[in-house]
Amino acid sequence: MTIDYRKKYYDSYYTAFNSQISKIDAKIIDSLFAHYDYKVLPHLNNFAKDSLILELGCGPGYLLDYLKLNGFNNITGVDISQEQVELANSKGHHVLLDDIFNYFRNSSDKFDIIFAFDLIEHFTKDELLELTNLIFNSLSDAGLFIIRTPNGQGYFSGHIIYGDLTHQTIFTPNSLTQLLANAGFNNIDFSENAPVKKNLTGIVRATLWSVIKSILNFTLMIENGGSQKIWTRDFYCFAKK
Repeated sequence: MTIDYRKKYYDSYYTAFNSQISKIDAKIIDSLFAHYDYKVLPHLNNFAKDSLILELGCGPGYLLDYLKLNGFNNITGVDISQEQVELANSKGHHVLLDDIFNYFRNSSDKFDIIFAFDLIEHFTKDELLELTNLIFNSLSDAGLFIIRTPNGQGYFSGHIIYGDLTHQTIFTPNSLTQLLANAGFNNIDFSENAPVKKNLTGIVRATLWSVIKSILNFTLMIENGGSQKIWTRDFYCFAKK
C-alpha cells in the first residue's frame, strides 16, 4: 500500500535523511536509553523477558538495542529500508526487510508487545484503519501496543510535524483514541515525551517544563475555559488489547 514517492524516499531514508539531520554518538544513545528508563521500561515490568516483541519501522535498531540490554530476548524488527535493516542486523538483531502490511498479512504470530515509534504519522487515514486492525489482531490476549508520534496539539510541534516530507497523518490524543478504539482497543493511555529527572539538567528541564505547561494551560483556560494534558512536540500512547 505504500505509494511511490514514499517508497523512493524510504529506499535511502538513512543516508539521504536520518544521517544528515541526526548525528548519533554514544552520549546521545546513553541519554536516549536513560529516557526510555522513565518512559518505556515501567510499562514492560509485567511482561516476561521472553515475551514476543515486535518493533515496526525499527530503523537501525536503537530501541532493539535497549530492549536487549534490559534482558528481552525474543524481539523481531520490521523495516522497509534495506540500508537500515542491514544496520540493525549487523548488530545481531532479527530484523526483516518488508512492508509492514505484507508482513502482517503473512504472519500468524501473536505478539505480547508491539512498538511503533515515529511510524503511524507516515500513513494515510485509510492505511491506518487497516494497519491498526492488523496490529490488534496480531497481539496476544492482554497484549500492549506502544506508540510514539508527533502531537498535533503540541507547543512548538511544527518542527516535527513538517520536518519530514513523508508525514501523512498527524494525531492528537483524541484523534488517536478514535483510531485505536475503532480497531478494538479499549484501554488507552497517553503520556508526554517530556524531560525526565535523570540528572541535574533533567531536573531543571522537567521543573521548567511544568511551569511552562501551567502558563500554557492558563492561556487556554482564558481562551476556552479548558486545559490539556499533552503539550510536548510528540507523545507516547499505550493501548492494551
